[in-house]
Amino acid sequence: MSEAFYLPDGDRFVSTDLTRGPWSAKHQHAGPPAALVGRAIEALEPAGLAVARFSLEILGPLPLVPLRVETRVARPGKRVQLVEAALVGDDDDELARASAWRIRASDEPTAEVGLEPLALPAPGASPESSLYQPPWGDSYFTATEWRLASGAIAEPGPAAVWMRMRVPLVAGEDPSPLTRVLVAADSANGISWELPWDTHLFVNTDLTVHLARMPEGEWVCLDARSRIGPRGIGLSESVLWDERGWIGRGAQSLLVAPRG
Repeated sequence: MSEAFYLPDGDRFVSTDLTRGPWSAKHQHAGPPAALVGRAIEALEPAGLAVARFSLEILGPLPLVPLRVETRVARPGKRVQLVEAALVGDDDDELARASAWRIRASDEPTAEVGLEPLALPAPGASPESSLYQPPWGDSYFTATEWRLASGAIAEPGPAAVWMRMRVPLVAGEDPSPLTRVLVAADSANGISWELPWDTHLFVNTDLTVHLARMPEGEWVCLDARSRIGPRGIGLSESVLWDERGWIGRGAQSLLVAPRG
């Protein structure tokens, strides 16, 4: 197994086999690319601003190629900042675009309101599980650890799964709390699937994550539910938890269609 999702190479990041997703051996799961974009956004000045909302527009299947992230500050500010980013591939093709609101964290702790304590079994009390193992060997699913907190991954319907990265996002770096969330959050539509994997596609076109606080520790839980409309359009929603409690929400728009 590779040492990380990405290997740094100048201003690019070489995508390893651990980024491969469930639909093709040639394409990445959107979680690691989302986290790579989040990493670049966090590095922007000024320091001390936290990502409160992150949105990624996925412009097509994400190929297994070296990636570069381009960022710009669309709305500068000392307390609130809007950032835009582009994920660029081998031929300088734009593969995804993102935006994020960054908000300056208070210097003094404030009261937490509405952030419920954990209402699910903790990772240590949840059995190990596996969402999906594609036939092409190492992938995103071998690079992440899964523990089932509620529901049943082998059956349709809502489910909650704890996730933890087995490898760094970028070789030689410790993952940040934000990148831990973004690596996991794109899995909600697979955790809460409603139609069989072997007969249907349910591919997300985007990922939006709102965070009231960053996760503490290595584990992030997706408490997920998918809903499908009558014309092949769906929505996957997830409540995000760490071992202390509620941290935020995620959402994905879904293209739902029969395979073939």
